[in-house]
Amino acid sequence: MSPAPSFASALAQNFLGQSPAWYKQSIVFFLLLNPLCLWLAGPVLTGWLLIAEFIFTLAMALKCYPLLPGGLLAIEALLLGLTTPDALYAEVEHNLPVILLLMFMVAGIYFMKNLLLVTFTNILVRIRSKYLLALTFSMTAAFLSAFLDALTVTAVIISVAVGFYSVYHKVASGKGYQQSDHNHGSDHEVIELHRQDLDTFRAFLRSLLMHGAVGTALGGVCTMVGEPQNLLIAKVAGWDFATFFHLMKPVSMPVLAAGLLTCVLLEKLRWFGYGAKLPKPVLAVLKEFADAEKARRNKPQQMALVIQMLAAVILIFGLAFHIAEVGLIGLLVIILIAAMNGVTDEHQIGKAFTEALPFTALLVVFFAVVAVIHQQHLFSPVINWVLSLPTEQQPGMFFIANGVLSMISDNVFVATVYISEIQQSLTAGDISREHFDRLAIAINTGTNLPSVATPNGQAAFLFLLTSAIAPLVRLSYGRMVIMALPYTLVLSITGLLSVIYLL
Repeated sequence: MSPAPSFASALAQNFLGQSPAWYKQSIVFFLLLNPLCLWLAGPVLTGWLLIAEFIFTLAMALKCYPLLPGGLLAIEALLLGLTTPDALYAEVEHNLPVILLLMFMVAGIYFMKNLLLVTFTNILVRIRSKYLLALTFSMTAAFLSAFLDALTVTAVIISVAVGFYSVYHKVASGKGYQQSDHNHGSDHEVIELHRQDLDTFRAFLRSLLMHGAVGTALGGVCTMVGEPQNLLIAKVAGWDFATFFHLMKPVSMPVLAAGLLTCVLLEKLRWFGYGAKLPKPVLAVLKEFADAEKARRNKPQQMALVIQMLAAVILIFGLAFHIAEVGLIGLLVIILIAAMNGVTDEHQIGKAFTEALPFTALLVVFFAVVAVIHQQHLFSPVINWVLSLPTEQQPGMFFIANGVLSMISDNVFVATVYISEIQQSLTAGDISREHFDRLAIAINTGTNLPSVATPNGQAAFLFLLTSAIAPLVRLSYGRMVIMALPYTLVLSITGLLSVIYLL
């Protein structure tokens, strides 16, 4: 009989849960190193060390959600006096519209999921041409992400993919698609005759998921609600919805065209894991399933879809004319859809907030690190160096600097740091308002476009990689990076050239 574990070993086992031992040891090492560094080297070097450690937690997000280790680092920064609770509160207060966006807009779109599911389902089973299907998926994801939350759009695409995958997996295992007790995560029961079709179907879904995820980035860069950092930048710059779209057009529209062209070429040339077509036996099963689902939809369910459609129209017009802060428009959508569709149970409503609140909490941790940067003036030398360059070179340099950091870190954090720094330069009179706008455009596009390179930069990509569909269709971290590579090159180069020559 093995001896009972000690309290120390139990604490070590509980600390950060299922994260690898080396990761836990790294976080403990950081927490012990920071006070020593503050004592020996001072607050500035310790601040830079804290940033590197925090970026490490973002880059290792698959090992542990960054809120926990990043939060521990932020708490330690407050205890060490690298920043103050008042400075953190000031950052939160200044960025309240972004927090409202994450809390209410993401939850509001949750109530539109059925409408979005029907939309993507019809696209999948009605369009026969693979390149046209991929293009439609990407364009639809781009359009929706320009007005809705990219995470929610990605979640809907994942739901459609999981649903259709499980349907065909049942049939491939010799069962009816109505059967409920089936494990679609195991291939043990798959009939050999269907195995090739199943593998091709996986490749088909992988390509659509990647096209859809990139589509959310293409649309997300266009409007102030497309990504959380967009609203943050718009708030600092004082832009409304129409102004944001107009200012981003010189970069966002060429990038959108280049991205959609890349989508078509990848499917035509069958490079980087794209080009797989939907096998005819799979299509027949999926079409039969979709028709059966449509036939089962009763009048109340049809009316619920109509209400969701009307709410979507109200949402788009509300954003376009800026009738209120974006987060409050999201709350309006929640109330309208929940009331008209009879969603009255508190727990049922609460499910809508489960996707948004963890990231909202993480954003507050971002603000703690930003407060350290401001209080210790860490980025001032870098910003001053860039601002010392010839004026025409500065937007391109900001695009590159933000792009590189956003590939390995979270783009919301990167945008928060840079937009705050150039706002200080504007307030101090070091740059003109016109030049501030150009730099803000470069920061927004730089954090949105090159970040598709890895799941670390784009929340939608990370969400896809950690979702239920990823292991089913064999979508690993490495495969995602390879499939994103052509998009990364095209979007980054097009974005950089647009920033340099079109702004």
